Amino acid sequence: MSYKRVTLSHFLLDEQRRHAGSGSFTALLNDIRTACKMISHEVNRGAMAGNLGLAGAENVQGEEQKKLDVLANEIFLHMNALGGNYAGMASEELEDVRSVHGEAGRYLLLFDPLDGSSNIDVNISVGSIFSILRLPEGMSASTKEAFLQPGVEQVAAGYALYGSSTMLVLTTGNGVNGFTYDQNIGIFVLTHPNMRVPEDTREYSINASRSRFWDPPVRRYIEECQAGKTGPRGKDFNMRWVASMVAEVHRILCRGGIFLYPVDDDNRSKGGKLRLMYEANPMALIIEQAGGRATTGRQRILEVKPEGLHQRVGVILGSKTEVERLEGFYREYDSQ
Repeated sequence: MSYKRVTLSHFLLDEQRRHAGSGSFTALLNDIRTACKMISHEVNRGAMAGNLGLAGAENVQGEEQKKLDVLANEIFLHMNALGGNYAGMASEELEDVRSVHGEAGRYLLLFDPLDGSSNIDVNISVGSIFSILRLPEGMSASTKEAFLQPGVEQVAAGYALYGSSTMLVLTTGNGVNGFTYDQNIGIFVLTHPNMRVPEDTREYSINASRSRFWDPPVRRYIEECQAGKTGPRGKDFNMRWVASMVAEVHRILCRGGIFLYPVDDDNRSKGGKLRLMYEANPMALIIEQAGGRATTGRQRILEVKPEGLHQRVGVILGSKTEVERLEGFYREYDSQ
């Protein structure tokens, strides 16, 4: 590693000077960095530490928790409470919000401690997702209403990817940057500056086993991709599916593509599959900051007004031209 490389700490300090910040924002992002390093360590230990398998309980979503789900959630709660920079936190794994240090902090943290946990036992990439909001003036962080802000209000968002290497990808509203964890010296270094989503792509990511539930616009889009060179697109597409949103989004950031988990006939009564506050909003901000587009199909994700902490939503995001094409299909379908 070159000694001239920029570390995450130096990057945050530079951002703080550029925006004349107070330093508390840098401190709270450093807390997230520490939590992600600890989770990465536990994921890497896997079966050797007895971290695989079910925990024997369900989370608030009604899903069976893995042991690492529980551990990652505890790490995130503990490490981000120690610094006293957050007034409150909300987790995908918990039913209600958690106030912190008498609400002295100025920020709110929402997180999915371990995204893609169905992949844990087969050693496929998983990750953590986080979103940071300001505590609204005059509101208490002990109430969920303080957290129910649309995605456009996020002051930062990011994810950690625990794969062949551990990466932390971050936006503070000024582009997207990726940092790789050097385990030998215990620091994140800037390896992917100013990440951009290519506008055109030949890849799409969707759970094809759900095709019988898809709405006509989604079915039309996928059928066009599958038709390849002989179809209206005039080019061949490849399908990718990891069942980990972090891994899917990271691939799109690196080489383009479109990710779809839309509202369909099976999940419509729930509003969709993915959680607005813990998954859709932070990933939508990252994708938009990298030049991509994120939508429910009918509405920009970042403009959805949340009505509950665990609200679900349809998600379509990625390369701008592909997302816009599918949005056009929705408009045509709705006008019939």
